[in-house]
Amino acid sequence: MFDYAVEAPGSPTLSITNSTQVFPVRRIYCIGKNYVAHIHEMNADERDPPVIFQKPADAIVAGGGEIPYPVFTKNFHYEGELVVAMKSGGYNISEDDAYSHIFGYAVGLDMTRRDHQAEALAKGLPWEVTKAFDKSAPMGPISRVEDVGHIDHHVLRTKINGETRQEANVELMIWNTREIISKISEQHELKAGDLIMTGTPAGVGAVVTGDTIEVEADGLEPLKVTIGAPAV
Repeated sequence: MFDYAVEAPGSPTLSITNSTQVFPVRRIYCIGKNYVAHIHEMNADERDPPVIFQKPADAIVAGGGEIPYPVFTKNFHYEGELVVAMKSGGYNISEDDAYSHIFGYAVGLDMTRRDHQAEALAKGLPWEVTKAFDKSAPMGPISRVEDVGHIDHHVLRTKINGETRQEANVELMIWNTREIISKISEQHELKAGDLIMTGTPAGVGAVVTGDTIEVEADGLEPLKVTIGAPAV
């Protein structure tokens, strides 16, 4: 036991479908601009190297529920995504070996302060202000590969107040799951406990207090989030 000088922060975890075990979260890697239609709606170029950024592990909202409308934004956007959970890793993982490192899959939301993203992109600023804020990563339970197989030809949907706003087969990702794992491992040592948010399809948009967001993918447990009152 350590004699901590201040209260030690908790370790984020996600539940695992049909298991009493939990998944410990080490890092959250995110991929930007990974569906052609979304690239078009964001006025970006196709097949550029994948944009890799991170969210803090404690940005997770495990299982969904209510999240506050965040501070420092007036244009709060949802981005429904497929999430990959890693059981092992390393540097320079080959595409052929990538699947062997996957523990399972979930759905999640890359919540975004869109009004600050344009400025960050235009000025070449870091993305933390737009992507890495408190409660910006709601995620559903993880389904193990041995239970659901690999999620590579499955439809991902996001509904706002019951209306489908995003719908795309994950096979339409510009960089598929194998390629994403390989590319991230060129720059970072992937490890057990890492999560990878694989990018969002077209159809992103703003939400306000009182809205509900539902994300689902064939074979995975759904995620439901309600936008609460402003954080302060």
